[in-house]
Amino acid sequence: MAVDAHAHAAGGSAEDGSEPSPEHAARRRDLAVRAAVEQGLIDEDTPLLCLLDTAGIRASAAALTGAFARALAPGTPVLHAFAVKAAPLVPVLRLLADAGLGCEVASPGELALARAAGVAPERIVLDSPAKTAAELREALALGVAVNADNRQELERLDALVAAAPTTSPIGVRINPQTGAGSIDALSTATATSKFGIALRDPGAREWLVRAYLDRPWLTRLHTHSGSQGVPLPLIAEGVRELYALAEEINAAAGRRQVDTLDIGGGLPVNFTSDAATPTYAEYVSALRSAVPGLFSGAYGLVTEFGRSLTAKHGLVLSRVEYTKTTGGRAIALTHAGVQLATRTVYAPAAWPLRILPYSAKGTPLTGPLVAQDIAGPACFAGDLLAAARELPLLAPGDLVCIPDTGAYAFTAHYGYNSLPRPAVHGYTVTPSGAHFTLARPAQPIPSIPTEAGAAFPDALL
Repeated sequence: MAVDAHAHAAGGSAEDGSEPSPEHAARRRDLAVRAAVEQGLIDEDTPLLCLLDTAGIRASAAALTGAFARALAPGTPVLHAFAVKAAPLVPVLRLLADAGLGCEVASPGELALARAAGVAPERIVLDSPAKTAAELREALALGVAVNADNRQELERLDALVAAAPTTSPIGVRINPQTGAGSIDALSTATATSKFGIALRDPGAREWLVRAYLDRPWLTRLHTHSGSQGVPLPLIAEGVRELYALAEEINAAAGRRQVDTLDIGGGLPVNFTSDAATPTYAEYVSALRSAVPGLFSGAYGLVTEFGRSLTAKHGLVLSRVEYTKTTGGRAIALTHAGVQLATRTVYAPAAWPLRILPYSAKGTPLTGPLVAQDIAGPACFAGDLLAAARELPLLAPGDLVCIPDTGAYAFTAHYGYNSLPRPAVHGYTVTPSGAHFTLARPAQPIPSIPTEAGAAFPDALL
């Protein structure tokens, strides 16, 4: 099997495998904000900064690996593969690899990022609903695990596997069709989801069993029911369906053909406070109740968590450039908006973010609460991180901090208005203070026209 027990024993910064307390996380953040001001990382000339708490990311990784290690039968092979799309930064992938995690990738670009981070091919899983023949050929040549999304892709794999030997573990993604959570766009186990082979469609289950019997090289099954907005019982129900199908296939084969279950990720994140809930321990408990056989050691496991590993450990820090009052509404104009928190701007009800105010010196801002809009720099009216949010009245030079943005936010920049990518720094807090290391430099303005075809100005004349 391509998975191994390495991640089973992997540790992190938290010796007990638990997340930092909310109070501890808040203290670390306050220290980092003040230090960023004192060290000149944010000022009039650099009004936007993104930070990642490296110890916090390690603690989340330790909480994940520890929760499964305590529940699984000794010696169970397990690979925890970080969903690269959640934070596609090479230093983040390298940090998580050092904490014992592999990578789940969904594009040639993400595979390239994982390899640049030094992640071994046997610790990489390729998932995507639209893999090209070239992508599949590369993965199979490297020995990267592949989860086929549909019948046509499986037929394409028939030809590729026959043409060249491969060490890649290969499986099929199923859609258990168990239902949606509260955010439709992130619910992948609906009756009509674009992902996987629908398990409850007429004849589908029988076809899947036969597909495995006809292909001895199919040794894995994969499912993923969604992420934010999907409750733990619904996620566990999808895994139960996966386990039952594996048992059915193995019974029909008369042997242990399916040896590994890829149960996806999808642990939701709490965006309302500093508490890291639900926890990995709670997720494992839900799985043990719904699918006790999953922890017997009969199957190796792969997980694909993303948001829950990094979201709570990222923050955006922006200076307030101007303030105004329009129609009786106070408005703070900042440099943080749609380019960093795209989902919040376009779907604020589904993706609300907290706004934490700080003074120009980097200390928490206090005072009477006033309803204010926190506006971004983009040139459209909807570029708001918060509307009518009650905060101490902000003034030019003050700072707004947007926590919980370490996944699917500033790590994956959205180029609206050709706004440049800001610098990303990792930080650690020691008794001597907060220390920063550059993880991604700010995008130089001259690179923007280069990316926009500046070398071919007359191409369309």
